[in-house]
Amino acid sequence: MKQSEIKELSVAELQEKLSEVKKSYSDLKLAHAISPLENPIQLRSARRTVARIATELTKRDSQ
Repeated sequence: MKQSEIKELSVAELQEKLSEVKKSYSDLKLAHAISPLENPIQLRSARRTVARIATELTKRDSQ
């Protein structure tokens, strides 16, 4: 998910998306621990998406 897409979402949508992405990230980590993922870059992508959404939420709270 790109930063421009994240900026367009409301706070409620961001919180919902954050929980979804965190769940998918933990599922990916578990699957990778059991057997290596075909594309391990998915882990990095999910982790960075979590960080982008969390950063946007923090930024909106401080404003």
